[in-house]
Order: sequence, then C-alpha cells, then structure tokens
Amino acid sequence: MGKQPVKLKAVVYALSPFQQKIMTGLWKGLPEKIHHKVSENWISATLLVTPVLGTYWYAQHFQEQEKLEHRF
Repeated sequence: MGKQPVKLKAVVYALSPFQQKIMTGLWKGLPEKIHHKVSENWISATLLVTPVLGTYWYAQHFQEQEKLEHRF
C-alpha cells in the first residue's frame, strides 16, 4: 500500500504581450455607464453624501466658532 505517483495536468493561461485589446470593454461606453449608475442610484448617493457633508460642515463651523470665542 505504497504511494503511487499521480500525473497532474495543469492549464496555464497567459496574456500575450502583443495583444493590445485586453481591457477595451472596460472603457467602452464609460460615460453612458456612469450616467446610468448615477441616474439609477441618485437617492442612495444623496442619502450617503448628505450626512457626511453635514457632519463635515458642522465640525468646521464649530471649530471656527471655538477659535473666535476668545474675542468677545
């Protein structure tokens, strides 16, 4: 009951350095894709961005008021 060697066949995939059309589908129609994503998800984007910008504005305003507090 010894170990018997098993021949494994491996498939190796490689890109040719001479092929230039590897990722053309990624850039094809990019403005239309971005417009579709934004128009489809504008409510979600607004609900995400509004609290972040509001918190940033509040922190900046509070910090500015804290700097000016000693003047009065």
